[in-house]
Amino acid sequence: MEEHDERILRAALELIDSGREVTVNAVVAASGVSRAALYRRWGSVTDLVAAALDHGRNNAIEIPTEGDLRQNIIDAYFTRGRESLGADYPDRRFRLRMRLVMADRDLQRTYWRSHVNRRRASIERALQAGIERGILRQDLDVDASIDLINGVFYYQGFVRGVSMGDPEALARCRAAFETAWRGMLA
Repeated sequence: MEEHDERILRAALELIDSGREVTVNAVVAASGVSRAALYRRWGSVTDLVAAALDHGRNNAIEIPTEGDLRQNIIDAYFTRGRESLGADYPDRRFRLRMRLVMADRDLQRTYWRSHVNRRRASIERALQAGIERGILRQDLDVDASIDLINGVFYYQGFVRGVSMGDPEALARCRAAFETAWRGMLA
């Protein structure tokens, strides 16, 4: 069954990458998998497109909550985080993903629910642990802090137009994180 998943996702990605519309008929034709098999895995085309756009990314990074929390987050975001995109997840797909989710509100919400939100869980646990340990402010808005940290990365790619592998972009992200961290401290 995993083979079916891969065939369906690859077919959807081929359609996306070529700029063609992703429809059930087109995915079935390209993958050779039945409509029933597709719908057993994804309840809608929007769910399938969201899964396809995340295909090739590694799993979310775990941030240890013990030890030096600041360093753990830095390691996760600036070392392992760059690796999390995976070799099969090119910068081009990242940009395509953003273009597609910005053009389709339903896809944006689906992608948030199915992929982005689960990737935030580790940083949320780390920041909550920081509050509980007395490292971070008791009144810290964890959700806003995550948006602040992640937002600077997106800004580099979408406003500045640079790759996240760019050393200057990473330096700006690191400086922004350090500024935010000082404001989050207890």
